[in-house]
This record gives sequence, C-alpha cells and structure tokens, in this order.
Amino acid sequence: MKVLNSIFFIFAISSIKAATVSECDVVPILKWSGSESNRSTGLSKPINLVVVQHTVSQDCYTDDDCERIANGIRVYQMEALNYDDIGQSFLIGGNGKVYEGAGWRVGAHTRGYNDRSISLSFIGDFREKLPTSQALQVTEDFLNCAVYKKHLAMNYNLVGHQQLSYTLSPGAMLQNLIESWPHWVKDVSQV
Repeated sequence: MKVLNSIFFIFAISSIKAATVSECDVVPILKWSGSESNRSTGLSKPINLVVVQHTVSQDCYTDDDCERIANGIRVYQMEALNYDDIGQSFLIGGNGKVYEGAGWRVGAHTRGYNDRSISLSFIGDFREKLPTSQALQVTEDFLNCAVYKKHLAMNYNLVGHQQLSYTLSPGAMLQNLIESWPHWVKDVSQV
C-alpha cells in the first residue's frame, strides 16, 4: 500500500507540473481583465522573433497592482487608440507573473512585425533601473517553456523594441541587460 501511495503521489505531482508547464504559467486575459481577448488571428508557430518592451507606466509588485495597470493599458489602447484589444502579446509584472495580452495571436506592438513576432512588455519604466529579479526569472522560465511547447523556435531571435522602431523602449537599462541574453541579435536586418 505504501508503494501505491508513493506512485499516486508522484503521478499527482507530475500531472500538476505538466498542467503548469502546458500553459507556461501565463495568467489568462479572462482572469486578469474579466473578458476574453477580441483578437482572433493566430500567429504561425513556431515564432522566430521576440521583441522586448516596457510599458512606461507605474511599476507593479503585487497581483492587484499588476492587474490594475494591465487593465489600464488595455482600456487606453482600446478607447483612446481604437485598437481591437491590448496590443502587447505578454506583459511581465514585477510580481513575477506573465499576463496574457494578445498572446499567441497577432497583436499591435511593433509596426511591421506584429504578424510574425511576440512582444514581452515589462510593466514599468526601465530607462534607469532594471525589472525585479522575479520579473527577469519568470521571463526566462516563460521563454524556455515556450520553446519546449514549440510556440517559439529553438533558435528564436530576441531584440529590444528600439532596434525595430523609433522608440526608447525597452529603456536603456533593460536594453543593456538583454544584450547579454543568449538569443539577442545585434543585426536586425535578417529578422
């Protein structure tokens, strides 16, 4: 009986971990905003390009604050900019959580690249400081999971938003950091 209990426990833990990994620990847009995404055009997978951005908003460190700011961004983009929905693919909170925006659907984050890339938008302003260690760790975990789930190509390219558009995003401090990441590319002419 002891062996059966041990086997059941291992199976239960494995099932929980598999369920978590299958979603890459992303907080669904329905959960944080109360409504489904209006975006419906899926991206062709695996994606080969990740664009790192920042929201130039208030930072967030708690679930409530991150959800409030994400909702503010969504409402602003839909009401003031007349977007179909939030443009960013995924938002990264200082609380160590990834929030679904457009997700694995075509968003509105980087003109000319929306139909072939995803954006990871760190909530806050990272011109003079770095995101929290929790935000950076969850980003690494998310990217690894997305490769494992074949959402991202194994040899995907990663760039800062400013490399593709006339913008300061993702901020000087964050741009400097991502330039040390393994998938970062300097020459964007081939992306």
